[in-house]
Amino acid sequence: MLIMKFGGTSVGKPERLKKIAELVLRVPGKKIVVLSALSGTTNTLVKIGDFLLAGKKSEAEAEISQLEKHYIQYASELYTSPEYTAIGQDIVGRYFSLIRLLAAGSFDDRSYRELLAQGELSSTEFFYYHLRERKIDSRLLPALHFMSIDENQEPELEKIGERLKALLPSMSHLDILITQGYICRNHKNEIDNLKRGGSDYTASLIGAAIRAEEIQIWTDIDGMHNNDPRIVKKTLPIAELTFDEASELAYFGAKILHPSTIVPAQKYGVPVRLKNTMDEKAFGTLISDKGTSGQFKAIAAKDGIIAINIKSSRMLLAFGFLRRVFEVFEKYKTPIDMISTSEVAVSVTIDDDSHLSEIIGELENFGIIEVDKNQSIICVVGNKLAEKKGVLHDVFQSLADVSVRMVSYGGSHNNISILVDTAQKEKSLKLLNQGLFNLGE
Repeated sequence: MLIMKFGGTSVGKPERLKKIAELVLRVPGKKIVVLSALSGTTNTLVKIGDFLLAGKKSEAEAEISQLEKHYIQYASELYTSPEYTAIGQDIVGRYFSLIRLLAAGSFDDRSYRELLAQGELSSTEFFYYHLRERKIDSRLLPALHFMSIDENQEPELEKIGERLKALLPSMSHLDILITQGYICRNHKNEIDNLKRGGSDYTASLIGAAIRAEEIQIWTDIDGMHNNDPRIVKKTLPIAELTFDEASELAYFGAKILHPSTIVPAQKYGVPVRLKNTMDEKAFGTLISDKGTSGQFKAIAAKDGIIAINIKSSRMLLAFGFLRRVFEVFEKYKTPIDMISTSEVAVSVTIDDDSHLSEIIGELENFGIIEVDKNQSIICVVGNKLAEKKGVLHDVFQSLADVSVRMVSYGGSHNNISILVDTAQKEKSLKLLNQGLFNLGE
């Protein structure tokens, strides 16, 4: 079984949804197709939900009407026969009736989550009836029948697998099954969503649960690149990455993939392939547990970083000092990205400032606190970098004209993390592209 996931831009226009059908049909064997909502839908539904929570019903209705017009036009262009054009308009009518019903009631968090689910539910129904119009046999496999999260909002992988094993045998005669990304049920059996990683996460969870042959994530670029193509002109697609390398890149800013996506696939060794819907013949990027060649693989950057320095003479030979410092961050559920220590100071970085003032207030009990905002972590990923000679020399030679605030090396075998002022991020990415890959700007 192959898992094929297509994102919002891939289904954003009727002609693109039709192209997805062609792609799916050209791939032999059995497939589960995971679809996101139509491009822009989730953002609009979030806006509608925010208006409703704020009691702004007229503003919400204006957004609903605008989105409905888009869907009516979409359905009219997707189907060709009078019979299926009518079915398409019925789909639009049903979903927008439900949206207006939710808006008219006592709108709360539960209503909000149900509202957000309508994007994926409608896109998969559009696709299913498009295949039916073309006389292609397929079946809807509702994600709400098997996808679930626990009270900590973590996916219940084993339960997902058990439910799928119960559902799939009755559909074994079909080559194409269609399901929704992003949405699930929570521990109260209410409609909810996966949040982190969205539809990519769904594809990975399904692939891991059924031990799929491969999980394919189809986007609009040729897989992961060795640098950020939005900033650096000369970049190259990466043919192969290990799970660990891909996780590092995803966590530190590679937008094509969310870090959570890798976890289920890595647990059961299911390969993940990133493919381009605009160029299906391009190899893309294969992520697996197999070792890869080459020293430096890629560079990614993560913005919105805050550096906190705690300077205290009491650190010298003080048992438990670091534990007490880290307990402050644990108390406020704020993860730490980088750590640097000396005999009299410790520096850490965070990317969540929601409890910054409280954290600083408690850390001031330990010593002098300095806070630097507008920082960026630049992540250099490669094959077993911590075991190779000359790696830091190459990196710092490339960054000779950049002021480096912190460095983390050795904690991960595949990553060197460098903290710089965000104003120097673009320069740093270009210099590393030249110095490590011999590629210009």
